[in-house]
Amino acid sequence: MMDIYNKLLELLGEQKWWPAKTPFEVVVGAVLTQRTKWENVAKAIRELEKNDLLEPKMLSKVERSKLESLIKGTGFYKQKAERLQIVSRYFAENDMRSLSEKPIEALRRELLSLKGIGKETADSIILYALNKPKFVVDAYTVRICKCLGISGEYDQLQERFENELPLNVMLFKELHALMVKYGKEFCNQNRCDECVLDVKK
Repeated sequence: MMDIYNKLLELLGEQKWWPAKTPFEVVVGAVLTQRTKWENVAKAIRELEKNDLLEPKMLSKVERSKLESLIKGTGFYKQKAERLQIVSRYFAENDMRSLSEKPIEALRRELLSLKGIGKETADSIILYALNKPKFVVDAYTVRICKCLGISGEYDQLQERFENELPLNVMLFKELHALMVKYGKEFCNQNRCDECVLDVKK
């Protein structure tokens, strides 16, 4: 896995993810980015910021119809508005500092118990908002791994990355970001003949 990281870092350089001003903005972005492009999420976040809603208590109490109108461009906006308010209540009741002190698996179970929060979203929050070492497996990770002959479900792939890499927050952030960038620029463009990860080369 370090070989993958080193090759992607050499090709693409540091990504320095996640683009957010506050940890809670990361949480909001992680929910909104489900099944949509980041550009749509960034626009919605700007609208929430203009309305002073990038804060857990305010976001949890805002009128649902208003919230829906502000995030409409992210798709599935009714579902996402509900999920945002559920996760906002959780973060309003639990400050970031106390959450960051919880054991990772206990924290993950709590996040997964919230309606609409799946494994990828929960792990993104743990890694990027709470700065705890939990590797995020997304569609790009699965696709790249499959091409390299590495198969498995979400938990199996995650376990392999976490077992074969140092448990380092910055390393996990960079590798996840690099795989997303690589997936967009190479895999999505069918540039397979240029793949720097091709084990046969």
